[in-house]
Amino acid sequence: MHIVLSNIIITVNSKLYVKNPETSELGKKIIEQSILLIDEIGFENFTFKKLGDRIQSNESSLYRYFENKHKLMLYLSSWYWGWIEYRMVFTTNNITNPMERLKKAITIVTEKVEDDSSTLHINETILNKIIIQEFNKIIITKEIDEENKEGFFLIYKRVINRIIEMINEVNPKYIYSKTLASSIVEGALHQHFLKDHLTTITNCNKDNSPTNFYLDLIEKTLK
Repeated sequence: MHIVLSNIIITVNSKLYVKNPETSELGKKIIEQSILLIDEIGFENFTFKKLGDRIQSNESSLYRYFENKHKLMLYLSSWYWGWIEYRMVFTTNNITNPMERLKKAITIVTEKVEDDSSTLHINETILNKIIIQEFNKIIITKEIDEENKEGFFLIYKRVINRIIEMINEVNPKYIYSKTLASSIVEGALHQHFLKDHLTTITNCNKDNSPTNFYLDLIEKTLK
């Protein structure tokens, strides 16, 4: 998979950036170091000034790529879901059994992510941690309706819609396929957070992952 992944480009909505960060070394450095810095200090404490100091670049140079940190975070989340979508499509493409294909897709969207060495400037393991901790902060906002119209969440919704299609293939009579699919994708992030921070209110732990829970859920729900 690494060989194939190294030959693809994750396309992100061009309205999220002023200049595509993938087109220059500075842009890639901004992406690489913003992921590391957000992981270290959290999105709320993250600023372009702190990032500029970290990469030894003027704060103004960062604004040539992104209008603000919210747009940067939307870019990172869009890239993440695009990467998840590619992995899902690649790994399920040759699976003919509908339930097995659905299980593989759910595994992709719910498991803890390992870093893909073919994307040198993006550490997917750390980006996964950020999405688990911060995604709700960028999607649950007063601007959500306008940003949705702009297509900022198109890739995220596309991942869910692919799972909806797979659920319908397994059981066309199941009337809650959209709710189930979105609950799996969003719920997996929440369960990973609980597993790491609020352990007394989840059954998920180092020996029993959120993936196990969601695989068990679909087996019993769609049978």
